[in-house]
Amino acid sequence: MLTVATVNVNGIRAAAKRGIAEWVDEVRPDILALQEVRATEPQMEKAFTAPGTTHLHPSRLAGRSGVAVISRLPHTAVRTGLSAQEPDVDTGRWLEVDLEVPGLDVPLTVVSAYLHSGTVGTEKMDFKYAHLARVSERLATLRDDVRSGRREILVMGDFNIVHTERDIKNWKPNYNKTAGVLQDEIDYLDRWFGELGFVDVHRALAGEVQGPYTWWSWRGKAFDNDAGWRIDYQMASPRLADAARTAEVGRAPSYAERFSDHAPLVIGYEL
Repeated sequence: MLTVATVNVNGIRAAAKRGIAEWVDEVRPDILALQEVRATEPQMEKAFTAPGTTHLHPSRLAGRSGVAVISRLPHTAVRTGLSAQEPDVDTGRWLEVDLEVPGLDVPLTVVSAYLHSGTVGTEKMDFKYAHLARVSERLATLRDDVRSGRREILVMGDFNIVHTERDIKNWKPNYNKTAGVLQDEIDYLDRWFGELGFVDVHRALAGEVQGPYTWWSWRGKAFDNDAGWRIDYQMASPRLADAARTAEVGRAPSYAERFSDHAPLVIGYEL
């Protein structure tokens, strides 16, 4: 069983102080994708280490975004970003690592992705839509690689978009009013899970149930009332998705025991 985990850490230095290392020791993922690391390589090395090789793509904007992949498996290539001309606000949001995985006869390209959150009526929403367009272009290329037998794909991370009303506790007051729940954003997921042929592995395993959510606001009683959003994904090429056997959201036992406002999503693949 290949154990794969993804989590937005909401700042790796803060998460380290709150106990992420203990969680990693317990779960022992073979591949771990992190988002919103908000640290340089020296800062991350000082704050947190995990078994395996760490690949970090920090933002050019200090204290912002940042994604990482930590893996126990051999890697053959690492690529950062979506284009050479991407704006600073897009850096630290897309990292690809090609891994050699027992049971696969082609490389597994693992992506740690941290997509923009956006704010309705501001330029942040423009940044988000421009970024989503670039993501779609890259996913189309990766889809073609899958179809030609050159690689398998696993895109993990904080997409900052719910897909359907099953993915948010309070759908009606947020739909087409709040960033992350706008139909124009959801249309991108419809394309990725439809035309491009990728699979929402967590939803495929969980079935047509409400949630399970992966993010709850730090504010108010959102966590205690399970008023959450499912915005953290493992999106896989069909062959890899067919190998998925187990899925678990590592929701902390209590508000005080959280190391992030997101919970880890852990999926086991039998290859």
